[in-house]
Amino acid sequence: MPASKALRVPFVVALLLSGLVHAPALAQARTPAIPASQAVSVLDDPFVQNHGKRGLDFLYNMKFEEANYIFEQIDRRYPEHPVGPFLKALNTWWHILLDLSDESYDRQFVKQMEEVVRRSDRILKRDKRNPDAMFFKSAAYAFEGRLHANRRQWLKAALDGRRAMSYVFDLAKLDPDNDDFIFAAGIYDYYSDVIRENYPIARPFMAFFPNGNRERGLLELNRTAQNGTYIQTEAVYFLLQIFYMYEHDREKSIEYVTWLRQKYPDNPFFHTFEGRIYARWGQWARSEAIFQEVLKKYGMPGYNNASAEQAFYYIARAKFAYGQYEEALHNLKQLDRLLAGRKEDVYWKVWGRVRQGMIYDALGRRDEAVAMYRSVLKMKNIGEAHERAKEYLKTPFRYGQG
Repeated sequence: MPASKALRVPFVVALLLSGLVHAPALAQARTPAIPASQAVSVLDDPFVQNHGKRGLDFLYNMKFEEANYIFEQIDRRYPEHPVGPFLKALNTWWHILLDLSDESYDRQFVKQMEEVVRRSDRILKRDKRNPDAMFFKSAAYAFEGRLHANRRQWLKAALDGRRAMSYVFDLAKLDPDNDDFIFAAGIYDYYSDVIRENYPIARPFMAFFPNGNRERGLLELNRTAQNGTYIQTEAVYFLLQIFYMYEHDREKSIEYVTWLRQKYPDNPFFHTFEGRIYARWGQWARSEAIFQEVLKKYGMPGYNNASAEQAFYYIARAKFAYGQYEEALHNLKQLDRLLAGRKEDVYWKVWGRVRQGMIYDALGRRDEAVAMYRSVLKMKNIGEAHERAKEYLKTPFRYGQG
């Protein structure tokens, strides 16, 4: 895995409530402004129901300008409503998601979500049970929690998660027939149960949250994936994560990633995920073909250095699996060149060096292998890379060890 599961999981509830992200709707251009106090939900706008997915499709396919144009229209139509700044934050979020090592968008994103909370609070002062305000406020906190968790700011992530949770089950009760509203409850039900079962270190934190139910969570998520209007894609994505990371189900993982890839062929996040799935289950020919496609798209919107780094790494692993050591080494050196401008140690950089050492050992070039393992020990220990390097410093790698 690209990052340590142990680091991600303790506050996974705070992170994953971000499934609320794509629930907001889109409004028609050049329509008059509607005050936020009007007792009509944005989600009930007939135009929104007919055209809402258009902007989301733009966003998921990395057409940021087109998506932002539509998001600007919704903000003009609902100038006091939280949906406007929330939608605008989605563009910012995807820039963050496409390269988590780049923190340059963090401040802008937090400011946008703070505006979502401010607008929601103004509505809630007049109407404490306003579904829109509850929905977007909880989504804003969930998103901030996910960002803080990505930055390993665990206390902030946990606090944001609690703030988000304060509305999640109320929303599901307000409108139990809403297939989108049930999604956040499904996320919580599944992950809170999994955390308690598999991660003892997280149990003291989970004492502050109600119990969940794994099976019920999967049913709720599947309901949104089948019938959701605005967050169907998010439901499919989180089911993909679940079956890939926790259920260890290859067929289900392929099923969900295929759905995402067919619907959003220009999304590099889903594209690289597809390649990692086949790599995880040792289908190296299929994985290599996918990552070769990723490299061909390098330079297209979203297909940045971060996606190319993954491609070089996994192509090298495929070549290594075939015993094509020189070709594997070539791809890892390409990876090194691409990473030359990065100051921080990322997964692909650290493990690329580990893999280079293994290849040198396989080629009988022990001195070069030792130099690589020693360089790994000077880097951040990601995914137990130091332990692997120390192991091979003591005993040279032999093919079939890992």
